[in-house]
Amino acid sequence: MEAATIHQQGPRPRSEEPAATGRSMLGWKPADPGPLGLAAFAMTTFVLSMFNSNLVNGKGLPVVLGLALAYGGIVQLLAGLWEFRTGNTFGAVAFCSFGGFWISFWALNVFYAKQIGGNAGHAIGLYLWAWAIFTAYMTVAALRTSAAVLLVFVLLTATFILLAIGADGANETVTHWGGYVGIATAAAAWYASFAAVVNATFGRTIAPVVPLAREQRSREPLVRETVVRETVVREP
Repeated sequence: MEAATIHQQGPRPRSEEPAATGRSMLGWKPADPGPLGLAAFAMTTFVLSMFNSNLVNGKGLPVVLGLALAYGGIVQLLAGLWEFRTGNTFGAVAFCSFGGFWISFWALNVFYAKQIGGNAGHAIGLYLWAWAIFTAYMTVAALRTSAAVLLVFVLLTATFILLAIGADGANETVTHWGGYVGIATAAAAWYASFAAVVNATFGRTIAPVVPLAREQRSREPLVRETVVRETVVREP
């Protein structure tokens, strides 16, 4: 108590600043940006897949573009950047990448699609195959996330492959199948988002996601121990 009184009356010793900073960092916990990123991905994928499956007249396709830029693109990109703050490498790479995908999809349709010469189907097919490759190796990483997220990536890989094959061969039937699988992908992503929001809000498991990651010892006690040691060593 005496030491505390002295610190309040006089200037704070410089030696205590690292400890105070450490306590401040430990006391603040950022919200999980994952449900936001999944929701943005799910809605945009669902609307586009409704057109790809031919369940909605293709003349309405431009309605996807605003959604792709604002929600699927910008919001998902922000969610990915916020994942960096939480230390989630998988979420950061996934959301930033697919945010970039939707922004590029918007730009391609608004500015560049009419400039594609020769066989446009092969060009679009190459674009889709590249995203299929990325999604496939992210599926491997998803084996250590949760069953809900893994299902999203398995279905999304299949969606890209079907759409790429459909674009390469100008095969509308295969493209329609890609749309059907895309709808299933959106449903899985919506469930994963719903589960994360509901479980966090209720503080218990309402909607299971089946974690696949191996249990790891939390590093927080180690960090706190380090802060305490610094305080003891630096205290005058």
